[in-house]
Amino acid sequence: MRGAKDDFEELALELFRLQYESNQPYRNYCIALGRGPANVGRWPEIPAIPTAAFQDFDVTCFPERQRTTVFHSSGTAGERPSRHFHNAESLDIYGASVLSWFQKHVALLQTQMIFLTPAAHTVPHSSLAHMFDALGRRSGNPGSGFVGRIDSSGGWLVPVDSAIHALSEAQTATQPVGILGTAFNFVHLLEALGQRQIRFTLPTGSWALETGGYKGRSRALLKTDLHALISSSFAISPDRIISEYGMCELSSQAYDMTLLNVSQHSDATDDGKGSRVFRFPPWARTQIISPETGRAVADGEVGLLRVFDLANVYSVMAIETQDLAVRRSRGFELVGRAAGAERRGCSLMAV
Repeated sequence: MRGAKDDFEELALELFRLQYESNQPYRNYCIALGRGPANVGRWPEIPAIPTAAFQDFDVTCFPERQRTTVFHSSGTAGERPSRHFHNAESLDIYGASVLSWFQKHVALLQTQMIFLTPAAHTVPHSSLAHMFDALGRRSGNPGSGFVGRIDSSGGWLVPVDSAIHALSEAQTATQPVGILGTAFNFVHLLEALGQRQIRFTLPTGSWALETGGYKGRSRALLKTDLHALISSSFAISPDRIISEYGMCELSSQAYDMTLLNVSQHSDATDDGKGSRVFRFPPWARTQIISPETGRAVADGEVGLLRVFDLANVYSVMAIETQDLAVRRSRGFELVGRAAGAERRGCSLMAV
C-alpha cells in the first residue's frame, strides 16, 4: 500500500507535468533552469517560481477567455500587485482547501464570526475577503458579518461604531465568537477602543484570527504585543488567538496550530520558546532553502520559504516566497521578509 508521502509525490509530479505543458511563463522559467518532467523525479526538485513572476506575467494555465476571477496581492501603494487567475472550478478547489484545513482548528458550524475586513463583493480581488466569505457561509450563523469598509482612497478601514455594535451583541451569545482580520484591522480597532476605554467580555471559548500585514496603514506591533491587546480587549485567552500565513498566489493557508489537540500534534504549536510554528495542510509541503547554496536547510536554520501547494491546480504548485523562515520539524517559524523584498500585505508577519 502506498503511503501519504508517495501519494503527494505522485500527484505533485503529475501536476508539474500538466503545468509545464499548459502554463507558458512557467515552462519558459523551467527551460531556463534546464528542468522539466524528463529530469525531475521527486517533488522537492520541482522548480519553484518566485512570487514576483505573478506581477510581471500571466502565470496561469487558463486562456484569457476562461479567467473569470483574479486575486491581487495587497502590497503598499505604488507596488505592482501579483495576479492569480481563477474560474469557477479553481475557486471550488480554493474553497474546499480553505474549509477543510480551517475546520481542523475551529468548529465552524453555527459559529458567529465578526470579520474586520470589507465584504467580499466590495473587494472582488481580495483572496482574504473571499476566504472569510467562505468561512461565514459555511458557519450558517445569521449573526456572522463583515464590519469593514473601503475608504475614499480604496484602503480598508473598520468603522468603530459598527464594530462596537457587533461586539456588544456578540457578548450576549451563548456560543464562542470568532473575530477575524488583518493585523492593521485589529490595531485600528484596538486603538479606538482604548481611546474610548471600552472592553468586551466575549463568551468563554471565543477566539481571534489575525493574518498579519500592516502595509504602513497602522503602527506595527510585535506579535506578542498585538495578541496581548486582543486578549485584554475581548477577554480572549491568548492560546485562542490564531495566526495565519497566506498569500494571493497560493490556494492553501498555514496556521500556527494553536487550537489543535496538542497531544496529537506535539510539535505544532511552538518550538518550546514561545515562537509560533506554522503548518500547511497535508496537500501542501514546504521547503526552507539556503539562498547561498540552494539546498534545504537543517532543522533550526533560516532560509527562504518555498511552498508546494497541490490546490494550485491551474497556476503553479511550486512557489518561492520572499519570506524568511526557520525550519521547525514539520513546520516553520516566520522570521520576516528577505532583504530587498517588497512588503507583502496579509502575509507580512510581525514576530
